[in-house]
Amino acid sequence: MIESSGTLAAELPGDVRIRLLRGSDAERLSAAYRRNRDHLAPWEPVRSAEFLTTEGQSANINGKLGMFAAGTGVPWILLAGDRAVGAITLSSIVRGPFLSANLGYWVDGELTGRGIASAAVAHVVAAARTELRLHRVQAATLPHNAASQRVLRRAGFQEIGLAPDYLQIAGSWQDHVLFQLILH
Repeated sequence: MIESSGTLAAELPGDVRIRLLRGSDAERLSAAYRRNRDHLAPWEPVRSAEFLTTEGQSANINGKLGMFAAGTGVPWILLAGDRAVGAITLSSIVRGPFLSANLGYWVDGELTGRGIASAAVAHVVAAARTELRLHRVQAATLPHNAASQRVLRRAGFQEIGLAPDYLQIAGSWQDHVLFQLILH
């Protein structure tokens, strides 16, 4: 299991760093979600007003840290100084013969196109391979999310199909292109 001490922190392009999420990140993460509300709206589920508050993010973080403690998820935060500028998570980690996880991520709208998402995905893929010893990581994008698809392909993910009505995004069930990366 990954140590919660943050040993998997790293420097990314543009003076951004990645580290494991902490309970103390609620205020900075709520500020990031409020700042990026319009940027993220087309790509995420509809968010309640509560989700954007410090209290809402505290609850969100507690859920993610609970998954971390159970070994079913690993949440990271992206920081520029003390400011949250994104997040990346391995979720639905399954052990046994599957050894798989799902990958999700976002980067601040002001910082897209600078290689930050690609570097963060590469960092998390390395952790999935070496620390978690997973066999496979899956990711899904909306069919028109070309930028995220480029990030995944750059990291070695391969497209494996289309999942109709896969996730409820921006208020409606939407198809997603599925990608996978075999790690071993």
